[in-house]
Amino acid sequence: MSKKIFIFANESDSSKYTERQLKKKLDKTGYTVIPEYSEGADLMVCIGGDGTFLEAMHRFNFPSMPIIGINTGHLGMFQEIAPSMLDDFIFNYSQEKYALQKLSTVSMKVKTAEGVKEYLGLNEVLIKANATYSVHLNISIGGNFIERFSGDGVLIATPAGSTAYNYSLGGSIVDPRLEVLQVTPIAPMNTTAYRSFTSSILLPSDLSLQIVPDMHDRERAIKIVYDGYSVQYDDVEEIEVGFSDVSVNLMRFENYDFWRKVKSKFL
Repeated sequence: MSKKIFIFANESDSSKYTERQLKKKLDKTGYTVIPEYSEGADLMVCIGGDGTFLEAMHRFNFPSMPIIGINTGHLGMFQEIAPSMLDDFIFNYSQEKYALQKLSTVSMKVKTAEGVKEYLGLNEVLIKANATYSVHLNISIGGNFIERFSGDGVLIATPAGSTAYNYSLGGSIVDPRLEVLQVTPIAPMNTTAYRSFTSSILLPSDLSLQIVPDMHDRERAIKIVYDGYSVQYDDVEEIEVGFSDVSVNLMRFENYDFWRKVKSKFL
């Protein structure tokens, strides 16, 4: 039985051209390219940059099938291959010469008077004020109070997201084989009223972060951002952040090495 492959591409000329070329090659090899997303697909191919990859994950609710990225964007940390490597990709996939890299997601549960809403991020989740003023947050780890934070916000990144906004904020690059969450402050302030960490902290996978806005901040709008998608609340009572049970399976070929890729992208 022919394996079913779904292709998701952005609207750029290079992505659409790569999509057409890939469809022709897959058809000749005997694979079935399905026109619409299906949970029964054997493989998803994502053509574009990292933003396109994240869009696909959220649009299709973090698919459990293997996913491979073809980079027609800029950085391309999620993407495994270049458009010039389509024949190599098809051969390696046919010969099962690949491994699956499990990428965990971070969950943010926002409690208000109306109930609890949950948001998932593959890269990160972000808590910040929705204006130019600072946000004031009481932060606990594993139920133990840690700090009264004052600043522009707090970013909580997965290992996959450590090379994204987290890195721009001065956070550390984390090997994706480590199951840790990185909490990075954004423009933290230290005053007599608020004492904030000024560097990132790392949390093991079994610990969660509890965040309670200061009472005088309760009526101010707080922006919740997850992988670039944002929502706004003006009545947040508590936010809990930790690893979720949802993960994605990213296809990597035999010669893939995370640190070699980091070097090629950043140095």
